Amino acid sequence: MKMSGGHGQERGTFDPLMVEIADYVTRAQIDSSEAYHTARLCLMDSLGCALEALSYPACTKLLGPVVPGISVLNGAKVPGTPYQLDPVTAAFNLGAMIRWLDFNDTWLAAEWGHPSDNLGGILMSADWFSRQAVAAGKRPLMVRDVLTAMIKAHEIQGVLALENAFNRVGLDHVLLVRVASAAVVTGLLGGTHEDVLNAVSNAWVDGGSLRVYRHGANTGSRKSWAAGDATARGVRLALMALKGEMGYPGALTAPTWGFQDVFFKGQPIRLGRALGSYVMENVLFKVSFPAEFHAQTAVEAAFQLHPLVKDRLDEIEKVVITTHESALRIIDKKGPLRNPADRDHCIQYMTAIGLIFGRLTAEDYEDERAADPHIDALREKMVCVENPQYSRDYLDPDKRSIANAVQVFFRDGTATPQVAVEYPLGHRRRRAEALPLLEAKFRASLQRHLSPRQGAAIQALFANPGRLESVPVHEFVDLFAL
Repeated sequence: MKMSGGHGQERGTFDPLMVEIADYVTRAQIDSSEAYHTARLCLMDSLGCALEALSYPACTKLLGPVVPGISVLNGAKVPGTPYQLDPVTAAFNLGAMIRWLDFNDTWLAAEWGHPSDNLGGILMSADWFSRQAVAAGKRPLMVRDVLTAMIKAHEIQGVLALENAFNRVGLDHVLLVRVASAAVVTGLLGGTHEDVLNAVSNAWVDGGSLRVYRHGANTGSRKSWAAGDATARGVRLALMALKGEMGYPGALTAPTWGFQDVFFKGQPIRLGRALGSYVMENVLFKVSFPAEFHAQTAVEAAFQLHPLVKDRLDEIEKVVITTHESALRIIDKKGPLRNPADRDHCIQYMTAIGLIFGRLTAEDYEDERAADPHIDALREKMVCVENPQYSRDYLDPDKRSIANAVQVFFRDGTATPQVAVEYPLGHRRRRAEALPLLEAKFRASLQRHLSPRQGAAIQALFANPGRLESVPVHEFVDLFAL
């Protein structure tokens, strides 16, 4: 069968969506003080999450150079490690560390994701660039430049997620990390409007990762390093564009061969709103415990119910979790859970831990904790039901709630109150409440993984926003080096 859709077609202008992204990266000024304040919190929190991942051999075995023993002169220094690497490999390292424990910031819309995943590419590229610049007697990048790139990466990834549900066609959200990282890293390293177009178009040409590693029997640790892989690929495409590598104007819209026809069932990819600083201002922080964000409020409710049920576990007849459609589709899991990656994407498991123990830590996903028979026994008594209003409020741009309610019923006919939590602790509406806990989370990470002197210097720097933003990137990263 003869196929058409590009043969003899003249090379045209770039797809409008890619032009809008390139315009934003190279020309937009960010004037929001709230966005910069939140970006500083995001930088702090993401690096804390990265340090925490160093306690887990499943993560650390993937770190370092691709070929053991290689170090790069004036390369990027991976925080909390002895590694000094090329920016692509360093981006994978830091990206995997940030994402490993499912504890970094989150964005929920038609598509989901973790915009701080882009920090692996942004910070390691900026560090490498700055070390090279200083060695050549040129000006390095400043932390302010990193924060601006973070705001723009959050915006590109998050606004693309507002109306485009890649999960519904089986693609993983990390493709948006690749697109955002390619765009902002190209701009951060001095790329032109054309360079950004070339990098972004190649990011779309790459297609997308399958979500298979997040679901059912195939759930596995790739979901913890997939974002590192995506931001590293974005850096690679940015570096290629900066060398003059060509782009593909119809990467999205070309009939038959473009992303929309091949991967998105012919639907157009849309930007849900004009690009500004909306996403950074509204991003969700994970403050108290590492849990897939659709379950955060269910775990908060479970914590409140813990005193009422901890001594009556054997008397429980049923637990009803009232939730929203996205949670039902992603993390409503029955049957065996085979590894930590499986457990931290199961709303029943996370809620059970909260009800039984009144806590949820990364260690609670490990095999030793999962072997406790009370957990699976309680999971088997759980029922998840949708509240349509919760589903509507989840998508409402003025609310963006992630509501869950939990109620426990006992065999004697009594029941606990239904505890509903509409907005999780890290939500913009609860930012002031969350800030002291977010800072405590960071301090704990510093204390566990760096020297007291390093920790004190880092905390003092974050306490002085003006000084933080004016620090050269390589000097900032040196504070985290071993």
